[in-house]
Amino acid sequence: MSDKNPMAFSRRSLGGAALGAAALVAFGRPAAAQQPSWLEPTLLAGAKKEGKVTFYSSINEQEGLPLLKIFEEATGVTVEYVRNSDSGLLSRILVEARAGKQSWDVIQTTAVNKMSQDLLAAFDVPEAKAIPAEAKDPARKWYGVYANYNSPAYNTNKIKPADLPKTLEEFAQKKEWAGRVAIDFSDNEWLMAVYQMYGEAKGKKIVQDIVTNLKPVVVKGHLALARSVGAGEYDIALNNYLNLTLNVRMNKGATDYWLLDPVAVFYGQIGVNAKAPSPNAARLMSNFLMSVEGQQALTSRGRFPTRPGIDTNPPGILPELAKHKVVAATLNPTDEARWQKEFRTLFNVR
Repeated sequence: MSDKNPMAFSRRSLGGAALGAAALVAFGRPAAAQQPSWLEPTLLAGAKKEGKVTFYSSINEQEGLPLLKIFEEATGVTVEYVRNSDSGLLSRILVEARAGKQSWDVIQTTAVNKMSQDLLAAFDVPEAKAIPAEAKDPARKWYGVYANYNSPAYNTNKIKPADLPKTLEEFAQKKEWAGRVAIDFSDNEWLMAVYQMYGEAKGKKIVQDIVTNLKPVVVKGHLALARSVGAGEYDIALNNYLNLTLNVRMNKGATDYWLLDPVAVFYGQIGVNAKAPSPNAARLMSNFLMSVEGQQALTSRGRFPTRPGIDTNPPGILPELAKHKVVAATLNPTDEARWQKEFRTLFNVR
């Protein structure tokens, strides 16, 4: 779920019908539903001939397996599901490219835009027209299939809603929270958004005050952090991905979010291998993930759609976000390096 979580590779061939009806019911589509519109006939015919598609993704298996099962049952195409962190997947792709090996067809991470662009195919699929311009690459090398909004979170057994700060400046003065706050080591997008909203000098001062007064613990793994807050290991997450907080809450964790400006947002992106062994299946899977059905499946466990007209789970969060200062933070490799260095310096990460 956390696209930056360090994790071992997990490879799964879905095959069979073990999750079939249960997965479809879980995502609100009856097994006998009519053929969905994303099954573009030409791509489907080509995908059936190819027989399988290899999907590299940082989406956790709890979400990924039911999602991909919908695709597999609708198409008859076998999905090879390879899961790892963003960095792990990109490293694997580079190793394969140097060895002249092409095992992957489609990749879904928050770092497709940071890949060497010659590894990616420019492509158009019918459902892509519904994705807004800010959530897709002008060169058509990647499309956003979900949005990662950043927000703080808290343990509902330990923190009262009335005590939540209304601004980041107020947050920085909550000295009584010292040692009870945590943040992920890779929250570069959040830091960039703070500087953009407040200006570099003031933004830096606010973050320095947070570090001095609250002594936040720096952890690795957004999902692990969300679960830790839900379990009470930490009382507050200075920042995390909002969908992860919602997911833990759905699973009975004692956690909730609140919104502070700025709200950084970036996208879980999908890209297709320029030398994909199964190019039709890769494009068909991309079409699925951008479709109404694919977007609804992604939101079922708290992720945020990029496609307009799809509500969140729980509903009504997008209008709430629209009231805040939302800062787009899709960082290229140069920007990523700059903000990671700044983050490590401010939070004393060695």
